[in-house]
Amino acid sequence: MKLVLMSCCAPCSAGAIKQLADGEIPNVDDFIVLFFNPNIFPAAEYDKRLAEQIRYCEKLGVKYAIGEYDHAAWRGAVRGMENAPERGARCSACFKFRFEYARKWAAAHGYDTVTSVFGVSRHKDQSQVDDAGNAALGAQYIPIKWDEGLRCEINRASGFYRQNYCGCEFSMRPQKDENAHITQKIIPIR
Repeated sequence: MKLVLMSCCAPCSAGAIKQLADGEIPNVDDFIVLFFNPNIFPAAEYDKRLAEQIRYCEKLGVKYAIGEYDHAAWRGAVRGMENAPERGARCSACFKFRFEYARKWAAAHGYDTVTSVFGVSRHKDQSQVDDAGNAALGAQYIPIKWDEGLRCEINRASGFYRQNYCGCEFSMRPQKDENAHITQKIIPIR
């Protein structure tokens, strides 16, 4: 099996990449990490996550590919769902949009299966990710249960940049100031 691993960030993908690099996932002959995340906002946040992803892949000697950052196209895919709650219809549409890109990318580059780490985040739901993967890819989507303990261990030792929201402007959470007594709401630019 030639596998595309879709990654949203290094903290979520670290364990999966390590498992794949160490040959711990049966039947995977070759894999590549695909960073396609036009949902991430703002662009400076995208750049931070991408830099961490590249740094980790290069540290392990793992192949990676970077999809186009087209936030406007992603916004089009979730139009009308801006106010949907986290883990709601917007997230399903986001996953489906990214999986459809992965399907095309895999076919164009000789890979036959796709999986992701989108569901390992505490902000997401694995069954929702799997439903979107199956809808976009059918049998080409392979759900894998990653070693959560390994991911946490790598994260503790890594010094990765860690974000406090999933990625899109609609998933931003209220932030506390450094004195922890005043809460300000981040208002997305629309």
